[in-house]
Amino acid sequence: MANARAILKRRKAVQNIHKITRTMQLIATARFQKAFNRTVSAKPYTNKIRQLVANLSRYGEVRHPLLSIPDQVTNIDLLIITSNRGLCGGYNSNILHTAQRFIEERKKSGQHVSIDVVGKKGISHLKFLGMDVEQTYLLADEVPYRNVEQIAQRYIERFSQEKIQAVAVAYMQFISSSRQKPTILQLLPMEIEEQETIAKPGETPEHYAYEFSPSAEEVMEELVPEAVKVALYQCFMDANVSEEVARMISMKAATDNSEEMIKHLTQQANKARQSQITSELSELIGGAEALK
Repeated sequence: MANARAILKRRKAVQNIHKITRTMQLIATARFQKAFNRTVSAKPYTNKIRQLVANLSRYGEVRHPLLSIPDQVTNIDLLIITSNRGLCGGYNSNILHTAQRFIEERKKSGQHVSIDVVGKKGISHLKFLGMDVEQTYLLADEVPYRNVEQIAQRYIERFSQEKIQAVAVAYMQFISSSRQKPTILQLLPMEIEEQETIAKPGETPEHYAYEFSPSAEEVMEELVPEAVKVALYQCFMDANVSEEVARMISMKAATDNSEEMIKHLTQQANKARQSQITSELSELIGGAEALK
């Protein structure tokens, strides 16, 4: 049986860790709530602007270069969004594994993938693997829109100049507080799905009649780049809230484990102390018997 003092010393260390993990869990919970509110409040705008682009493209009979699917894809830009801090479980590893699978699949198809990375964890991981990284970004957890706008503008310019034929984003998609999914989003060319078009119950496309002022082409010229920037900003917000969920769950698990360990060490310390007391009593009784 280990010495009771050594066990108590170890228990004290676990108790200190428990205080830290519990505090980090509470902080992550507060940050999650803030990030969740931002993400949820922005999604209706993101969805609505995509609906506007879809309807203008379909019913206005105009196309935009950022919506045009190239005949052949040879160069792709991939933006990987990871965290700056750790202690968030498998958050970063899941994103990076998804990105690596995407890169390998594209390379097998003969396509060249240029990698851009956001976050210290992603930068250090790819550097460890010896992979070439084109651009790195160290941004705050709550990324300002102006920073995302600059990143999106760079991709828009590269796509418009035909230096690349596609832009993809690897990030953690936030579906709900209990479900997050590592996802590859095609940012450019912007995908417009049929279900995104606005329609009232019982209406068909023939019911729509738009009058444009200014012209549909001018509206699309302003709207589509904005939709691309907003879509990328939504990726960053999803990534932020997913990171806080992962950290909150990770810290809760660490806190629960430390509580179990404290109970186990307390039982061990009590047993060691009882064993020590029994041994000392046996020695005293033995000594008393010898003196008789």
